[in-house]
Amino acid sequence: MKKYEIMYIVNAGLDEEARKAEIEKLHTILTTNGASVTKVNEWGLRDFAYPIDDMVRGYYVVIKVTAEEAALKEFARLAKIDKNVVRHLITVDKD
Repeated sequence: MKKYEIMYIVNAGLDEEARKAEIEKLHTILTTNGASVTKVNEWGLRDFAYPIDDMVRGYYVVIKVTAEEAALKEFARLAKIDKNVVRHLITVDKD
């Protein structure tokens, strides 16, 4: 299994309880597919450089995971269709 870093942006319009549930749901997608989340770093609310779908802010989360490619593909597929995920990016972790 390889190490990856995933950054995703959650809709800033969610209240705290809904945001925590969304983050937990995204992490559960990874763990149910055999990945392990090793580190979670919540950056919080940040302004966008340009509007995305009429939004100007988002809640940023960066996680480090150890996973097979299948778990990442499933995460990416579900993140694309989730209306509360504004953007996501998966990169190989060099650490």
